[in-house]
Amino acid sequence: MLTRYARAATRRVLTPLARGLLRIGIGPDLVTVLGTLGVCVGALAFYPRGVFFLGSAVITLFVLLDTVDGTMARLAGRRSSWGAFLDSTLDRVADGAIFGGLALWYAGRGDDLVLCAVAIYCLVSGAVVPYAKARAEGLGMTADVGIAERADRLTLVLVCTGLSGLGVPYLREAGLWVLAAAATVTVIQRMVVVRRQAISHQAAP
Repeated sequence: MLTRYARAATRRVLTPLARGLLRIGIGPDLVTVLGTLGVCVGALAFYPRGVFFLGSAVITLFVLLDTVDGTMARLAGRRSSWGAFLDSTLDRVADGAIFGGLALWYAGRGDDLVLCAVAIYCLVSGAVVPYAKARAEGLGMTADVGIAERADRLTLVLVCTGLSGLGVPYLREAGLWVLAAAATVTVIQRMVVVRRQAISHQAAP
């Protein structure tokens, strides 16, 4: 949902930065890698220690940097299958670091194995959501449905976790439960859509 409505606004904001990076010789693939590394360091250095606001701020900065790569590729005319593959693969790494960092907190000083399990579930389901779409496309079908795309999930987890670091109670925990439910619904939506298409294809003469 956020992906659809925020894409144009984000592009307008990030285009000057993308042009500047290209001018000094930095390519989109390097930005993708640096953005992912920054997210991983921010998540794994801060979240397991309970430093949620600063950690979320650092992660948000590098998530925004990571979104610049697509704009850079468009401006430079360098869109490629390799760039798309790299971006999608490292997105999964970054998401894993965020939820992995939260799981480590709950497994350690957070002392809540139920929420540790919920964070791990968010990590896994967050990987299944794009996989379902990619697998459908690989089979010649589409799965462009769902209430929780990556932008939605990242926004929710970073806002809830960051505000919890400022003392807002129960927000981080509520965010994780909502994310787990939303990712589950999204996977089911995509499975239903693909099943309908598969049945339709089988019935076609």
